[in-house]
Amino acid sequence: MTAGVAVFALSCSATPTGARTLQKEQQLDHFLAEVERRALRIAEIAVRDRDEALDLVQDAMIKLVRNYSGRGTDEWTPLFYRILQNGVRDWHRRQAVRNRVMVWFQKAKPDDNDYDVIAAAADPMGRSPDEELQNSEAMQDIELAVHELPSRQREAFMLRTFEGLDVAGTAVAMGCSEGSVKTHYSRAVHALRDKLGEHWQ
Repeated sequence: MTAGVAVFALSCSATPTGARTLQKEQQLDHFLAEVERRALRIAEIAVRDRDEALDLVQDAMIKLVRNYSGRGTDEWTPLFYRILQNGVRDWHRRQAVRNRVMVWFQKAKPDDNDYDVIAAAADPMGRSPDEELQNSEAMQDIELAVHELPSRQREAFMLRTFEGLDVAGTAVAMGCSEGSVKTHYSRAVHALRDKLGEHWQ
């Protein structure tokens, strides 16, 4: 059972019996299982901590099931990512407050420079060790560059590029206008091209 399926089962137990048809339950269960891996990757890049990212994804799944399971299936993706992005923003706000408080106690910020989001990942393409190393280094550079984008640019880029949402769906997920999505995405692409150079394709 995937984490998404487990979340769905947990959330359904808190809702009245018969509140959903079996078909709707199956559709939502499939959606959560299918979206989980990509959502976790997006959250990991945003917060640079796998455990925190997993918590954010699980929380977004629970909120989607409890609040929006009755919506049309075509609405789930943008709604889910809007919930997730709100969670990421709240997490960053909490971290900023925590870091300010920690300064008073003379404690250093945790060092996340050694975090490697693709460490130990199996290579599905059968590349040689040299090719795998080059690809790993390129991915680290790309993910770091995406992480360093301003938050709204990062959201627009990840939702459009990693999740494949269209402009309208991204606008719903981000809670902004389609024009703002286009602006944030365009700025993100230009910034990444300038920063990544040889890795950009």
